Amino acid sequence: MLALIALLGTVLTLSSAFRPVAEGGYQVGDKVADFKLKNVDGKTVSLADNATAKGYIVVFTCNTCPYAQAYEDRIMALHQKYAAQGYPVVAINPNDPQVAPGDSYASMQQRAKTKRYAFPYLLDESQEVAHAYGATRTPHVYVLQRTGADFKVAYIGAIDNNTEDAKAATQHYVDDALAQLMSGKAVQTTSTKAIGCTIKWKKKA
Repeated sequence: MLALIALLGTVLTLSSAFRPVAEGGYQVGDKVADFKLKNVDGKTVSLADNATAKGYIVVFTCNTCPYAQAYEDRIMALHQKYAAQGYPVVAINPNDPQVAPGDSYASMQQRAKTKRYAFPYLLDESQEVAHAYGATRTPHVYVLQRTGADFKVAYIGAIDNNTEDAKAATQHYVDDALAQLMSGKAVQTTSTKAIGCTIKWKKKA
């Protein structure tokens, strides 16, 4: 029994060493810091680039996660629906390609081209942005609203309540949050649990 306990302790120690989890991060109402990340077209993108944006739908996502793939068309639809209304999608891949080779920059470029993304697909190479936001899953959504020159978090969590079938979803969290923001109302559901694959963090040296 003691040997088993010791073995479990070793496993937990190794697990925590190789799976760092972003703790804390932005909460609803917090002002976010701007970032500068490389897009799949090679250009650098920041929140400040779009002076007309009323906010953003920031989605931490990737190529390889089945949940991210299941939500991909819904992410594209959100951009198509809301970009013209001032809330474009900004997709960010936080995964370490050393851990998930299918999430390399070249693979991101191919995915964006194949799916014809109309929004930026950015590489968070250092993972600093994911840590700052407190993202833990792919997909993990943050709806931002402009307040003066700043952007503040209005909603955090999932896109809807069905990870497999958009038509079967009965609650549309991001849609509802945006509809409320654009009508000048307070967001009723400000946070939900993000369901998806864990972010593939860099291994600690």
